[in-house]
Amino acid sequence: MIIPIKITEKAQAEIRNIMANKNIPADYCLRVGVKGGGCGGMAYALGFDKPKEGDEKFDLEGIPVLLEKRHVMFLMGMQIDFFDGSDARGFTFVNPDRK
Repeated sequence: MIIPIKITEKAQAEIRNIMANKNIPADYCLRVGVKGGGCGGMAYALGFDKPKEGDEKFDLEGIPVLLEKRHVMFLMGMQIDFFDGSDARGFTFVNPDRK
């Protein structure tokens, strides 16, 4: 099975930290999705959720990941990274194929 997204080591570490320290229930997975698509373009979403009908489920280095089947084409090749700078921190979405 081809996994449509990649998660960098820094992002994996932060996701594991959140899962361990923020009371995320054991049956929840990391959900990656898209929102919008209008004039403002595509916005990416990241959160924790239970699997739903119509989800694709993947295991990325021990992190259970959910994608809605209808979002897969928009997420193909996407890389999730974590930025921790002096003025900002958070997850970033980069598609190296669409530069």
